[in-house]
Amino acid sequence: MYIDYHTHHVRCGHAVGELEEYVRRAVDIGLGQIGLSDHMPLLHVDPASYYPEMAMPMEELPRYVEECLSLKERYRGQIDIRVGLEGDYIEGYEAEIEKIVNAYPWDYIIGSVHFLGEWDITDHRQVQGWEGKDVLKVYETYYDAVKKAAATGFYDIMGHLDVIKRFGYQPGPEAASEVEALENAALAAVAASGVAMELNASGLSKPCAEMFPSRRMLEEAYRLGIPLTVGSDAHDPLKLGENLEAARNMLWEVGFRELVVFEGRKSSRIPLEV
Repeated sequence: MYIDYHTHHVRCGHAVGELEEYVRRAVDIGLGQIGLSDHMPLLHVDPASYYPEMAMPMEELPRYVEECLSLKERYRGQIDIRVGLEGDYIEGYEAEIEKIVNAYPWDYIIGSVHFLGEWDITDHRQVQGWEGKDVLKVYETYYDAVKKAAATGFYDIMGHLDVIKRFGYQPGPEAASEVEALENAALAAVAASGVAMELNASGLSKPCAEMFPSRRMLEEAYRLGIPLTVGSDAHDPLKLGENLEAARNMLWEVGFRELVVFEGRKSSRIPLEV
């Protein structure tokens, strides 16, 4: 059974396609499960004055869930739909995040770190945020947030764990051992929390030209026994499943033989198909 657990749609403002278009596309390409996982509404910035088209408005959240649940019933027997959310971890806003996590009948929550304060390190419009920064210090701040996110208990899957590399900003080779230590500490925190992690194939089309996380991190995740799932991070129905064959092959090469899936926030395993 092929799956794609990371998708976005028109409500978030920076994706195209209605939810049902993703579901129909999933049926067409032969997925056994599709996870609908749009961005959690912004909590720590004013959406009216921040960068536009970052996430669905708060008033759309119940409509999103209602539509997902409706599609889940309508397509029962054709494809299994999982109702998810990509829930940003924002330090200091844990109570607000927990309220959203507990308010709806999610199948799973992806825990992702996009924001360091008000700086979205994954937004191409904000790459100027790197100017004048000590890159290693940014990495330290980022991976500290990842560790804190994993420890909250809010999330079922940790998303694109090394997305900090997205635009190619990396400490110099002299800091390689420090970066590896930061990555390993984050992976250890994920393992200690008992949550899963995704292999997000979208990095292949980004400036870093590498999946999230790297093969080295996948090998460490395998050693630690962290369960893995896969996602395309599609922002267009036509991108659904993109590069997931490469992702599955990478996992197989590392040694994984199963993927983790979720329903009602309970995990189970399916064979990894390559």
